[in-house]
Amino acid sequence: MSAARGDEVELLVCTTCRRDAPDGAEAARPGAVLHDALMSHGLPENVRLKPVECLSNCAAGCTIVLRGPGRWTYVYGNLDASLVTVVAEGAARYRDAADGLVPWRERPEHFRRNCIARIPPLEAPE
Repeated sequence: MSAARGDEVELLVCTTCRRDAPDGAEAARPGAVLHDALMSHGLPENVRLKPVECLSNCAAGCTIVLRGPGRWTYVYGNLDASLVTVVAEGAARYRDAADGLVPWRERPEHFRRNCIARIPPLEAPE
């Protein structure tokens, strides 16, 4: 079963990763900052933003997930609030790919270089 082009997809943003400031004081959590920036920037139609707790990818910086029914799921890392436009563009391309498989050359450059994992759909045939 494949999803229809333009169906709603989810953009999950890990909001619990943390970095400490050099003087030992806690700095803003980069994922929470990215989530807030995405809320302010706005996302393409049918892309639902959702904050989530730890995605266990702290070594690869701030992490997001793009997922949807009948689609491949992608995990991307090394993100921050300066890449909000890149994330929005990548989410739109993902939404428009019926199976979630955006052709390599059509993915934003950051997504090409920072893909942590891709996971087949639950409904994938054996």
